[in-house]
Amino acid sequence: MIDDDGAKLGEFMTEDALARAREKGLDLVEVAPNANPPVCKILDYGKMKYDKKKRDAAARKRQSQVQLKEVKVRPKTDDHDMNVKVRAAARFLRDGNKVKVTVRFRGREHAHHDIGADQCMRVFDAVKDFATVEMPPRMEGRQMTMIIAPTAAAAQQQIDDDTEEAPIES
Repeated sequence: MIDDDGAKLGEFMTEDALARAREKGLDLVEVAPNANPPVCKILDYGKMKYDKKKRDAAARKRQSQVQLKEVKVRPKTDDHDMNVKVRAAARFLRDGNKVKVTVRFRGREHAHHDIGADQCMRVFDAVKDFATVEMPPRMEGRQMTMIIAPTAAAAQQQIDDDTEEAPIES
């Protein structure tokens, strides 16, 4: 048994442990039921539940979820427009999100799926330093899709960047 100050009191019979807890106006909580003998602690059960709820909420707040961002291009997308799309994809990857590159085909463009695959690979080649191909280019109906995921090094770099204060540019 452990008391409310964290001091180890030793082994007690259940009735004696309950009596000690009642003397202090607290509860007897079993914290390690699988131990031999089981470990119990004298504490305020309502306060313990409240603290656990707060810790769980803080852990959920710190947790980040990876989102799937999409960059749409066409087989005839020009260089400047492609550079804008590549910068957007790089920003998404640096933020720790996956990027889905979509090439839409219309009309006679369906005869040139190789151009669509080249467009996908152009985006990947520009960000290959901090990304990997999770799903290679694949036709799905009238569009070709490819998924790019950030590497572990890119995710670690993002964490490092978040902890440092960046100078503000004007």
